[in-house]
Amino acid sequence: MKRVSVLTGAVLAATGLCSGITSAAPHSTDTPRAAVARAYIDALVSHDASAVPFAPDATRVEAGLQTGYSGPQLANDLNHGVQYRVIQGIRDLTMDEAGDVVTTRYLLDSGVAGIRLLTVEITETFVIPDGTIHAITATIVPTAG
Repeated sequence: MKRVSVLTGAVLAATGLCSGITSAAPHSTDTPRAAVARAYIDALVSHDASAVPFAPDATRVEAGLQTGYSGPQLANDLNHGVQYRVIQGIRDLTMDEAGDVVTTRYLLDSGVAGIRLLTVEITETFVIPDGTIHAITATIVPTAG
């Protein structure tokens, strides 16, 4: 199974040409933990992590590689990281919750100059024991659409 890393996003983002952003709209029936996960997903497209509550020592692992080492670093990446500038939108979001864990699945469209170049299917597992994100594990798989 082929996986696409954030590095791919960084290479595409280096052009500085991205548009057509949509987001994971808030949902009134979200549980508190689901709302936290949704805030993170929304920040992927808005580049505004101000509503994302990270634990100070939060971590993120993507495709088996650690890409996040602290809450402040993760927030800074969401706010300023070039790897997120290619994100054009998120769609088909589903969420499941079991205890302190929220698992999300969604399609993420990325591209440049308003042209979609790649859609990936993302599964992210969030550990949210106390209203803050302590850990994120992401699997990213290219799709046909």
